[in-house]
Amino acid sequence: MAHRKAGGSAKNLSDSNPKYLGVKLADGQKASAGNVIVRQRGTKFVPGKNTSVGKDHTIFATADGVVRFKDKRKISFTGKIVKRKLVSVE
Repeated sequence: MAHRKAGGSAKNLSDSNPKYLGVKLADGQKASAGNVIVRQRGTKFVPGKNTSVGKDHTIFATADGVVRFKDKRKISFTGKIVKRKLVSVE
């Protein structure tokens, strides 16, 4: 008989940290220059007036104002027309 219990292997114990994606400032909220409005993967939301997009597709304010969301038709790379949410600061 064994003197020690056999040690099992652990395969599924590692997990990545949460990335906290999503809309950070809602429609009608005040935003100052540099405030993050949307953190996203890909361009589900597209930048509009007084906003810009970072290298990880984060949309942030470039001027002080009030956040506004609108729908915009955009032509996809396949030629299909898709709706995207446009984020702007007015």
